[in-house]
Amino acid sequence: MKAHLIELIQSSLVELKKDGVIEDDQVNIQIDRTRDPSHGDYACNIAMMLAKQAKRNPRELADLLVDKLADSDNVSKVEIAGPGFINFFITQDTQLQSIKEIFDAGDAYGQLSVGAGKYVQVEFVSANPTGPLHVGHGRGAAYGATVANLLEKAGFKVHREYYVNDAGRQMDILAASVWLRYLELCGEDIVFPSNGYKGDYVFDIAATVHREHADAMRHSSQSVMQDLPPDLQPDGSGDKEAHIDAIIAKMKQLLDETAFRKVFDAGLHTIVDDIKDDLADFGVVYDDWFSEHSLKEDGSIDEVIARLQASNHVYEKEGALWFRTSDFGDEKDRVIVRENGQKTYFASDIAYHMNKMERGYDRVLDVWGADHHGYVPRVKAALEALGDDASKLDVLLVQFAILYRGGEKVQMSTRSGEFVTLRELRHEVGNDAARFFYVMRKCEQHLDFDLDLAKSKNNENPVYYIQYAHARICSVMRQLEEKGFEHSVETGLQNIQLLTEEHEQALITRLSRFPEVIEAAAVQYEPHQLAYYLRDLANELHTYYNAHQFLVDDDKLRNARLALILATRQVLRNGMAVLGVSAPEVM
Repeated sequence: MKAHLIELIQSSLVELKKDGVIEDDQVNIQIDRTRDPSHGDYACNIAMMLAKQAKRNPRELADLLVDKLADSDNVSKVEIAGPGFINFFITQDTQLQSIKEIFDAGDAYGQLSVGAGKYVQVEFVSANPTGPLHVGHGRGAAYGATVANLLEKAGFKVHREYYVNDAGRQMDILAASVWLRYLELCGEDIVFPSNGYKGDYVFDIAATVHREHADAMRHSSQSVMQDLPPDLQPDGSGDKEAHIDAIIAKMKQLLDETAFRKVFDAGLHTIVDDIKDDLADFGVVYDDWFSEHSLKEDGSIDEVIARLQASNHVYEKEGALWFRTSDFGDEKDRVIVRENGQKTYFASDIAYHMNKMERGYDRVLDVWGADHHGYVPRVKAALEALGDDASKLDVLLVQFAILYRGGEKVQMSTRSGEFVTLRELRHEVGNDAARFFYVMRKCEQHLDFDLDLAKSKNNENPVYYIQYAHARICSVMRQLEEKGFEHSVETGLQNIQLLTEEHEQALITRLSRFPEVIEAAAVQYEPHQLAYYLRDLANELHTYYNAHQFLVDDDKLRNARLALILATRQVLRNGMAVLGVSAPEVM
């Protein structure tokens, strides 16, 4: 309907341009739903937008626009309100038509062509495979997956990708942590570094290595720990970073390359497989798991450095190679190759984004944690320096969720091993509550995840309230059979004009908004719009249920009301599917 109204306004603008009233008829026409039904169904502010250009009072210009509007079978009345808003009242037949459209489309209702088949890559979560996913990662997973679902629903072709950081220092720290725990299992007395990974999962991986290789990779604790720089001491002295780096170097020195890789791969593969299983159980599935290590193997990182050097965007300083990101708006230049010859994470990320652009996506979405906000201008600078279109990249920053149990904040640290895993959260509150609660706020807003609320089974819990609306409709259909009534969809659709009660009209209006909500949530990357819509739709259904009987003796009215609630059930189901939430028939 919004598209139809935009066409009407556009035709009026063309006529006003012909009459010399305005100079430019190619403007962004905004049509919005009204909040007050007395103001109609839709409102347009185009007269106020063009008043200056037309050198006329907005209300006067609105009058001229309305005079030029073509007749429409969908519009019963047009009014001018306030400073110059044009309010459209939609005919009852048009409103009722949405019910028929829902039945015709079924699960496809809300499927749009806005995306026109454009190819979008959504990369999300991409947590370092150094430990299990925790509840902070869960928000990025739910958000990224739902944005991808919305884009598909809006007509985009979507490629979901996880970038596996399987190279670099953090993975070396994990390998060293596993090896030290392995040495403990071999009987060595090891002082574990303060900067190692301490979670129980490290013990489990080390135990697997020990079962498979026995003492084949054993070295004495003395040979491992001698000549190491001091670790972080209680008095604050020592250098934990230098200490762990020295342990990594000692590990590589004492083990041959094959043995080192066995330990490294044991940690990597165990954790990546666990992450895959965890996300799949959460309803998050990827088209591709892209390996950072592959960028080193195929020479992409060296290629990108060479390209930046050839275009004079790189210079050498103190033995390191620096990329002139400050030339593109970054606060300072960034190192891409350290003085020891090691490529930085940034160099890998540049190569990865070069790879994305070469794959021909129309749009690339990166879903990152909010702590990466400073990284955005660097990556965009790199794309500009490489001659790529940086405007194709959108970076969506997601704040970590703050978990509360019993009113108290739960502290989390991956390195110390003190954190609540995503798997633990799912087992405690269920997938549905987790998926829904994670997308209830804009991604850039802090999210306080209340476990007690998520587990509650009452109207205060929004996901329960929405699912209960769906189950309630299913219950009505079971009662229909129990009471011996006949149900005819055809009879219901033929008599939907009987739905004149206030609650019925409110529900019909809400249902007709579903495609608009899908479009807005998709193009603005805001899943919370759909979450709020479903909450409001459930409220309309519950209010209707409490005010009227559906299983009345009048065959025509009964079937019309059943058509309305079945259409509501379909929209609830479609919306929950996009959010990754189930639609139970019994609760």
